[in-house]
Amino acid sequence: MNFSEKLQILRKEKRLSQEGLAEKLNVSRQAVSKWKSGQSFPELDKIIILSDIFRVTVD
Repeated sequence: MNFSEKLQILRKEKRLSQEGLAEKLNVSRQAVSKWKSGQSFPELDKIIILSDIFRVTVD
């Protein structure tokens, strides 16, 4: 499972919209959309915040 698939699954499990997740990370909804589609990846500081939000390890 790649990053974009895992992000989509975790986001839906937490019932977070792309916009809601973007607000928690202080990024645009478009950035989250690009992560979901695999067009780009978040910076390390955002990955750490994502791991806290979803209560998963960064690996």
